[in-house]
Amino acid sequence: MTVELAAQAAYVVAALLFILALAGLSKHETAKAGNTFGIAGMVLALVATVALAVDHGIDGAGLGFLVGATAVGAAIGLWRARVVEMTGMPELIAVLHSFVGLAAVLVGWNGYLHVEADPDGAEASRLQDIETLGIHHAEVVIGVFIGAVTFTGSIVAFLKLSARIKSSPLMLPGKNLLNLGALVAFAVLTTWFVIDPALWLLVVVTVIALLLGWHLVASIGGGDMPVVVSMLNSYSGWAAAASGFLLENDLLIVTGALVGSSGAYLSYIMCKAMNRSFISVIAGGFGVEAGPASDEDYGEHREITADGVVDLLAAADSVIITPGYGMAVAQAQYGVAELTRKLRERGVNVRFGIHPVAGRLPGHMNVLLAEAKVPYDIVLEMDEINDDFDDTAVVLVIGANDTVNPAATEDPSSPIAGMPVLTVWNADNVIVFKRSMASGYAGVQNPLFFRENAAMLFGDAKERVEDILHAL
Repeated sequence: MTVELAAQAAYVVAALLFILALAGLSKHETAKAGNTFGIAGMVLALVATVALAVDHGIDGAGLGFLVGATAVGAAIGLWRARVVEMTGMPELIAVLHSFVGLAAVLVGWNGYLHVEADPDGAEASRLQDIETLGIHHAEVVIGVFIGAVTFTGSIVAFLKLSARIKSSPLMLPGKNLLNLGALVAFAVLTTWFVIDPALWLLVVVTVIALLLGWHLVASIGGGDMPVVVSMLNSYSGWAAAASGFLLENDLLIVTGALVGSSGAYLSYIMCKAMNRSFISVIAGGFGVEAGPASDEDYGEHREITADGVVDLLAAADSVIITPGYGMAVAQAQYGVAELTRKLRERGVNVRFGIHPVAGRLPGHMNVLLAEAKVPYDIVLEMDEINDDFDDTAVVLVIGANDTVNPAATEDPSSPIAGMPVLTVWNADNVIVFKRSMASGYAGVQNPLFFRENAAMLFGDAKERVEDILHAL
């Protein structure tokens, strides 16, 4: 068997391993196996690629660069994976998406330099057929466009998720017309490039795509950022598939299509769960003109001490804990798990209510609670537990804000209007663990904090939970 055939066979096996990886990651019981399949598939693909490069006559310097780049990338990836906190996973994923987008842009430009910019070169000679050359022209522009949109969009998502820029949506005048105009310009320039592949056309397409990616994500508010991260995942897949067509690499095409379609479907599911328009989110908030956060005076909030919380818990027969991103930041999950154990030993019915985007990514809170050894059977999704708040004595809202905001159901003018939330305010008592009265990630004030049955327990969530444990 020639090296070429062996590499193609390895690519097919790698594609199957990636499919098994996705299947494994769909359930928490098989997630580790899914990760293992994905790692094995990528290692096999890299080995096959290096073997192909050697078979095609790459010189020693080129092979050294290839192996060195792979080693450096692997070292950086392993280091980041080891040191990243769970709270930093969303922005890390956004950065990784930006790398895929940038790679697609570079592959597209490389394709242009080897064919369109060098019509008498070896690669152009291989594509002498006019129809094939026209397809190559289109592949170059489309790959660069998708990659550039993914690159800048992912950078903006990273900046928002890491609080380096404000999470509120950018509301430029005529923002929807700007997005539509960019897409129309892309279609026109692509047609022009296929007919006459000039350098300036590719430069203009690249600039438009970079600006469009930035504007699309900047125009989306913090409340919808989990969907944006998932959608950028889809974009990165399509960018990889576009690179696969340009490089005539079946594995890239298959893998890109897998990532692109699964990311798009996940985004659709999340939009349904959050009562959001799928089209409006992926189109940069098309048709959404939410106003600023309300400055309504809700009155005075009520504060409570750890001892006061213990008194309520001691008299309670049922408790629901609704964790949020703040619990992850404070790393309070281990104390919460211990509090859960002690309350259950006293005969209290303790359960957890998990919002689909409680940790800015689906499954974020579930992973944190599983790490802390919280029994999985008492961790319930929002739809499973929302009807039970009416019969609950105490709700502990630990680091959550937007996901328990009644404005989503009661204020049609709110930026998060229509988003399903945990109806914690229906319980007898609601204790909110927060550092301050600041608004949540979506930049919206929460009327829950001012309700008669709600009380604020200020401070670091981990410290407050330890205070409650000590008093209990």
